[in-house]
Amino acid sequence: MKHTILLLHGALASEAQLKWLKRELPPFYAVHSFSFSGHGGQPLVAAEHTMKHFAQQVQQFIRSRQLPPVHVFGYSMGGYAALAAAVDAPELFSSITTLGTKFDWTPATAALETRFLDAGKMREKVPQFVAQLEQLHAPTQLPELLNATASLMRGLGDAPLLTPQNLATLEVPVQVLVGELDKTAGVDASRHFADFMPRATFEIIMNTPHPLEKVNPDLLVTRIARFVELVQEDRV
Repeated sequence: MKHTILLLHGALASEAQLKWLKRELPPFYAVHSFSFSGHGGQPLVAAEHTMKHFAQQVQQFIRSRQLPPVHVFGYSMGGYAALAAAVDAPELFSSITTLGTKFDWTPATAALETRFLDAGKMREKVPQFVAQLEQLHAPTQLPELLNATASLMRGLGDAPLLTPQNLATLEVPVQVLVGELDKTAGVDASRHFADFMPRATFEIIMNTPHPLEKVNPDLLVTRIARFVELVQEDRV
């Protein structure tokens, strides 16, 4: 029987970010992905550009396609959305693997993250990256997406969806992966939050920063597939 895997992208990206992973995962997996609203040409509604809404989109995707309980790989924001969805509806999930997911949201950490989300400054410093983002998210204007993303981060800083209290109730197996050099997610914060989850494992990927393209692809595929198989074996 094919195991069902759902891939969830990070902020300011789309499901295209994970196309290579879809190709590299074993062919006996049924692999799904989608782009969160406001990303990859999906309509952006400012009031719905929240982590709570993204978590609901994950649940809705699984239910609308009548998928069996899924194994999720979520990169960065995608991992947070998956865990928030699983806290509310654990029956939809077989396991969750996160990579580079930032757990320690406070007003101060949100302020640090949002200081980079300025279209004018980005055009000056990384014009090629800005051009890529504009093409990826058209017809949504980039300043609109950056403002909505900053608002999402501030919302998490003021009221995080994942807390020690609700993570302690999560019985879904979780694999928390973080790069040794990841200054966004942070090794210590990732380990700290993994400790709250009763069925979580934690691993540091050495010599690896936050961007997904900097992660060894073979290693990542191996970690995802191995965790899926371990979870399935435990259920037999």
